[in-house]
Amino acid sequence: MPRAYACGILIAEQMKALVKRYPEYGIWMEDVPMPEVGLNDVLIKVTKAAICGTDLHMYKWDKWSQTHCKPPYIQGHEFVGVVAEVGPGVRYVKVGDRVTAEGHIVCGHCRNCRRGMGHVCENTLSVGITRDGAFAEYVSIPESNVVQLRPEIPDDFAAIMDPFGNATHTALAFPLLGEDVLITGAGLIGTMAAGICRYAGAKHVVVTDINELRLDIAKKMGATLTVNGAKGETVQGAMEQLGIRGFDVGLEMSGAPSAFNDMIEHMYKGANIAQLGILPENTQVNWSDIIFNALTIKGITGRRMWETWYQMEQMLLGGLDLSPVITHHFKFDDFQKGFDVMVSGQCGKVILEW
Repeated sequence: MPRAYACGILIAEQMKALVKRYPEYGIWMEDVPMPEVGLNDVLIKVTKAAICGTDLHMYKWDKWSQTHCKPPYIQGHEFVGVVAEVGPGVRYVKVGDRVTAEGHIVCGHCRNCRRGMGHVCENTLSVGITRDGAFAEYVSIPESNVVQLRPEIPDDFAAIMDPFGNATHTALAFPLLGEDVLITGAGLIGTMAAGICRYAGAKHVVVTDINELRLDIAKKMGATLTVNGAKGETVQGAMEQLGIRGFDVGLEMSGAPSAFNDMIEHMYKGANIAQLGILPENTQVNWSDIIFNALTIKGITGRRMWETWYQMEQMLLGGLDLSPVITHHFKFDDFQKGFDVMVSGQCGKVILEW
């Protein structure tokens, strides 16, 4: 039997969801109970959700997943939807609002939360990783994490605000106006960062990778030049072509030791590096280059709450176009096709639709 809410909407007791049921390769579509809606929670009917690189790690059940995730749980943390119900303590969000959400649920009480650094909360819960997520017909999120969307922002862009936030946080970690920027890694976040850098006034933006399809996306997002190492192209060659002696800002998105060291080698003295890519534990670096060239390296995680979200909204309202990074759409029933193309690497962002 369906359950009825004060808002008058009838919602079934069961829903479909993509569940990481077993600690092994794969993901499974199942009928599961509807999420509970607590005092301050918002129940969102998901309309679109995007497959993240983290979802792919969990799908493959790699080493990171084995140490961070405990099945069974519903995956998915990049989404857009419409509010179907609100808890009795909800004050600002209303039924019918089109929304997305910040995927890191923070405690609000630890030292970092209290000094405005919730993105490094000591007690973070991650939607779709350490609690049930948005690869489902409905997801329940605390009101404090829900983001009401301006009508000018398309659903496709709203569904990828989470990784757009990672790109924004990384790209805007240092001043960009008039600077030469090197981005290593042309995945979704790296290609979006190229667009952000150009929007923020960077002089030149060079993007490196070994995937030509993704480098083509980087060009569409505004990269001045791309460097494909698999074709023998080099960062030094790009510098000579542009007539520069080094890069002022580096955005390391690849997590590849060779790319990181290539970045270190080609930064201008006194340059800044924002490090989002997760390097292997045994990565070796030339510390002399870092020290004697006075390089600053800043680790980046998540999105600043809520400064990054305001920056994202303003860039989208100001005309930043994210459409080049979205390459595939599938119905949720065809989720396997979406994960297959993600595994192949021949894609940008993949969006699933109910």
